[in-house]
Amino acid sequence: MKSLEKRQQHSKLLSLVLRHQPENIGIQLDSEGWTDVHILLQQLIKYKRPLSLIELTEIVETSDKKRFQFSLDQSKIRAVQGHSSAQVKRAYTATPPPETLFHGTATRFVNSILDQGLISGERHHVHLSTDQTTAVKVGQRHGKVIIFQIDTQKMHQDGYHFYQAENGVWLTEHVPAKYLQQLAQSTNH
Repeated sequence: MKSLEKRQQHSKLLSLVLRHQPENIGIQLDSEGWTDVHILLQQLIKYKRPLSLIELTEIVETSDKKRFQFSLDQSKIRAVQGHSSAQVKRAYTATPPPETLFHGTATRFVNSILDQGLISGERHHVHLSTDQTTAVKVGQRHGKVIIFQIDTQKMHQDGYHFYQAENGVWLTEHVPAKYLQQLAQSTNH
């Protein structure tokens, strides 16, 4: 149990520094989000959060959402998506989306979403799921869940671009409210 808890703490720290605040441990991310594995490990030691290469590999391989990725030669690591760091400008390839995608969030954001649509906020993209179950899990992190279904086929026809990250998460820069349908809430969520 202690090992799982430690792995979760390190995963949260990696999400923070590989997505949002690399400066917290003195690392640099390139425009695609990559940083050198050995420098990352050295800086984690320096900031009293030591992690071995074996432990890092285990976090990458066991992440339920496949949040992290090694380069082919395993010399570099990055967060797959979710960046807000100005250093990172991932060049995803535009991909035709499935007919519909889903977004889970907290009910307290509904009025704002119905007014502004889904916006990326501090992140570079809005994150969308291919299924409602995943959207519910994402939304639960923020409070009482509400699910929006997105008419991605219509958005795509209207010229909006979609990207699929390596872990299957769909990304777009903005979803205007006219493409959203609020789904009825399930009583067991």
